[in-house]
Amino acid sequence: MRRPAVVKAAVMPAPNVPLEVREFPVPELEEGAILLRTLASEVCGTDVHLHHGRLAGVPYPLIPGHISVGEILAVRGAPVDVNGGALRPGQVVTFLDVHETCGRCWFCTVAKASTRCPRRRVYGITYAAAEGLLGGWSEAIYLKPGVKVLPLPESVPPERFIGAGCGLPTAVHAIERAEIRLGDAVVVQGSGPVGLTAAILAQLSGATQVIVVGAPALRLQEAERIGADAVINIEEMPPEARVARVRDLTGGRGADVTIEASGNPAALTEGFAMTRDAGRYVVVGQYTDAGDIRVNPHLEINRKHLEVRGCWGTDFGHLWRGVRVLEKHGERFQWERFITRRYGLGETNEALEDVGQRRVVKALIAPGQSGMNSS
Repeated sequence: MRRPAVVKAAVMPAPNVPLEVREFPVPELEEGAILLRTLASEVCGTDVHLHHGRLAGVPYPLIPGHISVGEILAVRGAPVDVNGGALRPGQVVTFLDVHETCGRCWFCTVAKASTRCPRRRVYGITYAAAEGLLGGWSEAIYLKPGVKVLPLPESVPPERFIGAGCGLPTAVHAIERAEIRLGDAVVVQGSGPVGLTAAILAQLSGATQVIVVGAPALRLQEAERIGADAVINIEEMPPEARVARVRDLTGGRGADVTIEASGNPAALTEGFAMTRDAGRYVVVGQYTDAGDIRVNPHLEINRKHLEVRGCWGTDFGHLWRGVRVLEKHGERFQWERFITRRYGLGETNEALEDVGQRRVVKALIAPGQSGMNSS
């Protein structure tokens, strides 16, 4: 395909200000850089938080979209994938949204926790629009030298990958932290893309009972479709009854492992109660500061001998492993069915509203789809 001279992108000017479509010149490529034609990008809860101004240090205006799939239009130099294979025009690829981790600081080298690197930057979140085409809600994406690129297998179409979206590597990290064992009972709090994918991965990790707690019914129907043994609708049952239901389903003990993927701080105290004594509780849903909760450390953690683990961000290993799961199990779980609606660049405000109001399971931005007029 011919390389364009100008592309359109949806720009978030500031918190709580409507997005608008703007035109950007396509820059000349640096040595080792790649230009993608965007095939699809996702809308996730993080994008809603961005629009509400709930993330610190965001350089508005910016082009949102941190998980995307594109076709390589042009390369400069000889960029390669993780296996050393040459990246070339025509390939369909995704990439790790996290970039510029230093590889030299204490967190990168000693803790082996690159998600805590102080130099870490993220496409669609911490790059300003003035810095270039560094977000997925755009007809083209500029991949800076050193961005970790992952070609998609032929058996993983773009919509299947975007249906999984950032929920896939996030859930891979959460499952890694959860250390699920064969025969475990697992509760997943939250029925959005992270929670649904965590429910899938829990099954693949050996859990023989998976319970999804969430809402609305549209999302719980997806939980049942992908194999959850039971669902609990938080819109139909109060917290005490939900805890009692989990205990009834787990022989009175509670879950061996509970994964919080709801984003609601109140879920934590409920999740503590849903988890058995000497169980494990993984918190992955609290990506923004949504407020405080009251915790009795003696009753809810220490006397229960409860292990509580936080889970923040993802690295390339989580993305790579997630794509391998899609390659092997994509036909079985069909993540693309999470996509409720597709939106053009001019419909991104509606997409954000639909995701924020949970009218959709997954929203997909298709930059080639028609939308509003440019500004």
